Amino acid sequence: MPSRYLSFRCSVPWLILLLQALLLLRSFFGFPGVSDTYSLSNSYPEFQDVNHMVIFGFGFFLMVLRRYGFSSTGFNFLLVVLGVQCSVLAEDLLVFFRGEQNELGLESLARAFVSVTAVVISTGAVLGRANPVQLIVMTLVELTFFSVSRYINETFLEVPEHLTGLHVYLFGAYFGLALASCFPEPPPGLDKNRSTPKSELFSVLGTVFVWVFWPSFNSVLPSFKMQAVLNTYLALAVSAVAAFMLSALTSKDGKFRMAQIRSAVLAGGVTVSYTAERIHQPWIAMLLGLLASATAILGSHCVQRCFNPALKLQDTSGVHFTFGLPAVLGAVAAVVLRVVEDGIDTRWNELSRLGYDAFVYIGAFCQTICTALITGLITGLILNIKLLKAVHVSKYFDDQFYWEVGF
Repeated sequence: MPSRYLSFRCSVPWLILLLQALLLLRSFFGFPGVSDTYSLSNSYPEFQDVNHMVIFGFGFFLMVLRRYGFSSTGFNFLLVVLGVQCSVLAEDLLVFFRGEQNELGLESLARAFVSVTAVVISTGAVLGRANPVQLIVMTLVELTFFSVSRYINETFLEVPEHLTGLHVYLFGAYFGLALASCFPEPPPGLDKNRSTPKSELFSVLGTVFVWVFWPSFNSVLPSFKMQAVLNTYLALAVSAVAAFMLSALTSKDGKFRMAQIRSAVLAGGVTVSYTAERIHQPWIAMLLGLLASATAILGSHCVQRCFNPALKLQDTSGVHFTFGLPAVLGAVAAVVLRVVEDGIDTRWNELSRLGYDAFVYIGAFCQTICTALITGLITGLILNIKLLKAVHVSKYFDDQFYWEVGF
């Protein structure tokens, strides 16, 4: 039996060792103008919440396949702890290019965790089809290009830093979809890519953790933290209620569908993230939560039945309608809210300035999606070269290919 499975002994450990050695060397030598001292901060509770959300919440959220539980949680943990270090390195590079000073602290680690969320989201699109070597390479490439995208938005489009970080949903979803299009489709008779009540239960557990800690995630970067927390919770609450309502209305027999609810209850947090610190009326956050839930559930019908078969996309965990479409809705809402608020403040006397602001936000939105799609497609082509030991389609969605299991 063991001979049927490909050994990664000569690739994965040495690749991890090489990357860790390079990261240690960077930490030892550093960059000119970048401080390696620790900064004092009292934001540990927020950082702890984000840590729980990314590692525990998303780890169990991805446990949706019946024979891919070890890999979903184990690989997610590996990619997060490796990706955080790489993201800190990328952050130092951005600071170096801008000629600024940076200190290692909880704020920089929090920004790193936000960036790594893009990798976690993209992993959901190729869940069960990419081996550990491919996932590690994907992490390095994606974090690099996401940092470049953030640098473009901050430097040339002058988008606020926290908004460029929260483009992580857009980038992660569409990078993952472009990446998934480069992997072969599983054979029609393969049934390992379905869920069971037990795997769905673990996934719901992860969903609940992500839901609970999402206000901390959306408030870890903005300046008006309490306002971001309140608006995020209101949007999440309404999206959760709407998820149950819309799930029963759209199913044939009137029963709740757990797959839809898992996606829709999180959609409100994604949509409101772009405007969480700017919303001053609670009803706006609640309305965005309702629209996000409707987008996730109704979008799942259209995407799965129309776009996925036509484009031959295999979105394993539904990142498109869980993160992609709600993020698009949130980006549009951010533009509308910015124009309306600035228009009221200036009494519509500076229409050129309003048009410029809208152009900048739309440009950042389009730049992020285009960069994600192009780089995701290029990365997908790279990951399928023979050197990276692509998994045969018959071995998709199977823990036995990587882990010692008891079944």
